[in-house]
Amino acid sequence: MLRGFEYRVPFVFLSLYAMMRFLLENYQIWKALHIIFVVSWFAGLFYMIRLFIYHTEANVRPADEKRILHDQFTLMQWRLWYIITTPAMVLTVVFGTLMLIANPAFLKMPWMHIKLAFVGVLLVYHFISQGLMNKLKRGDSKWSTGQLRLWNEVATLILVAIVFLVELQSTLGWLGGIIGFFGTGIALMLGIRLYKRLRSN
Repeated sequence: MLRGFEYRVPFVFLSLYAMMRFLLENYQIWKALHIIFVVSWFAGLFYMIRLFIYHTEANVRPADEKRILHDQFTLMQWRLWYIITTPAMVLTVVFGTLMLIANPAFLKMPWMHIKLAFVGVLLVYHFISQGLMNKLKRGDSKWSTGQLRLWNEVATLILVAIVFLVELQSTLGWLGGIIGFFGTGIALMLGIRLYKRLRSN
């Protein structure tokens, strides 16, 4: 029995070594796939909130038109969420995790800790948006179109922060992500105010 155990231990270590080598040798593949699904995830989130806005606007239409638009938007949202957005979210996390396993030194870098915190916030944003989708389907959403437009910009802020953190890690470092986050937030707020003023005129 002990002899069998002695044979299994080296085999386990060799298997782990082979797996780590495989992950490291294909790191660029994981990175490329990670970026592709990040783009798909954000595209899905951005379009989904626009659909929420259109769906909310449709609720003030006459009854027959409202029913037709409600069914159409519900179907479009379901397809976008479960065929594109959520699978893209899962695969983003999967390939990002593979990158960290292949290069665990990233976990020692402060900017990566902040990036992972923003990813956590984005995951919360994703599931809150899913809750909004379900409320719109049931017809009991209390969100106004103005609130939904602001909600749409939250994902933009997170995207800017993550891009700054990743791309400027060697220059401004994690501070660049924070500056990008708040700078974009201020710019978006000013843009929304200007849009409302122009629309009211």
